[in-house]
Amino acid sequence: MSRVCQVSGKRANNGYKISHSHTKTKKKQHVNLQYKKIWSFQSNSWIKIKISTKVIKSLHKIKL
Repeated sequence: MSRVCQVSGKRANNGYKISHSHTKTKKKQHVNLQYKKIWSFQSNSWIKIKISTKVIKSLHKIKL
């Protein structure tokens, strides 16, 4: 399964790791994903989703 947040759609970001001598090597900055069980008001049951920690902080605003 891919590393994508199921709510916000966030995915990995490309960047560079820069050494002291300023040599650039490519790296990936992955999203901090967690499996979270949340209560869904629409289906009136618990659902288990892969969600980023940034979205977990704002779950009350989203009102899944």
